[in-house]
Amino acid sequence: MAAKGGQGERQVSAADVDSTRATVLHVDMDAFFASVELLDHPELVHRPVIIGHEGGRGVVTSANYPARRFGVRSAMPVARAMRLCPQAVVLRPHFEKYRDASAEVMRIFRDVTPLVEPLSIDEAFLDVAGAVKLFGPPAQIAAELRARVQRETGLTCSIGAGATKFIAKLASTSSKPDGLLVVPPEQTLEFLHPLPIGALWGVGPATRESLERRGIRLVRDLAETPRAVLEGWVGAGAGAKLHDLAWGRDPRRVTTSRADKSIGHENTFGTDVRDVDALKRELLDQADRVGARLRKAGWRARTISLKVRFADFTTITRSHTLPEATDLARRIHEETVALLDAAQLRGRAVRLLGTRGEQLVRAEDEVLGLWSDQEQWRGAETAADLAALRFGRGAVMPAALLERPAGRERLADGEG
Repeated sequence: MAAKGGQGERQVSAADVDSTRATVLHVDMDAFFASVELLDHPELVHRPVIIGHEGGRGVVTSANYPARRFGVRSAMPVARAMRLCPQAVVLRPHFEKYRDASAEVMRIFRDVTPLVEPLSIDEAFLDVAGAVKLFGPPAQIAAELRARVQRETGLTCSIGAGATKFIAKLASTSSKPDGLLVVPPEQTLEFLHPLPIGALWGVGPATRESLERRGIRLVRDLAETPRAVLEGWVGAGAGAKLHDLAWGRDPRRVTTSRADKSIGHENTFGTDVRDVDALKRELLDQADRVGARLRKAGWRARTISLKVRFADFTTITRSHTLPEATDLARRIHEETVALLDAAQLRGRAVRLLGTRGEQLVRAEDEVLGLWSDQEQWRGAETAADLAALRFGRGAVMPAALLERPAGRERLADGEG
């Protein structure tokens, strides 16, 4: 694999790596929003830069790598980020720029292969097996992609290559920033087993802590735990998925349709609303509806999006990609409230409000939230689903929804 550092260190491949069978690529743009903004501020490239809104309860949308070295992370309150890195420069986000840059990057990917599966605005899987005869082995394709993205957009990306989506994703993370790591199939376990268990999809902080209490610290430890024992701890489905991932097994293929799906709900108010608390109650109702529809359809959303249309018909959209996909109203509501706070409405009259779950994944394909904070709410929301099925929606609802904005006029649910 070459140039392998210690655990958690950046890893990149040597030029002579055998990539013949590592035909799945995961491309991840480096500090995407910050990098796009810095195209207009080259004088700040080597300084810590935070993308977000200063004041109030604004949150960090993105941060460049100099800022991340101080512990600044996305979704962190800007006030806290500035305490960690007081010398940082704060730039306001411009989401239309990010959408345009993303479209250009995805176009470059599709010049190489039609099998492009966007995961979010700044990352995608590519299956390049069919492009090898035209462009050479996967490592060469990845190197030329990185060069072309930088030449045509001014942005850098990190690429992982492996035999499966899971390994390619881990490899791109290990190569960041601005690197390329190829994991040949025969070296999969050599690469995977020394990693901490938090590297596995769906193993967040709470899950990691629970597994570590059982003596499971490395992926190797999990792999060597009998499948039946794992299934006894976390259930048959989750235990089987974790065990397969620990052995590098991931049967999923790169698909081109998933990123176009979304489930959402939006409402137009009969009377424009300025009261932020009323807007947040409306978001709670929308989160409840979107969560119920996600669970009914068997989807979970990786990205939560907020849409706000003002009285003058100006419309803004804001979104955030989650570390774990969700179908829970409570989690969706937390995200839309944070996005609303970050938008800093400052008393502007709102005509329309919308919530949308995007970047959908099948619930059965995800190993999510074992022992996580979300799981304590799953039973309650599932029970509410059953009550709604039997008695109609409204039989069980959050108490906050008993007080609703006046003059509410409902539009049809949106689903794409």
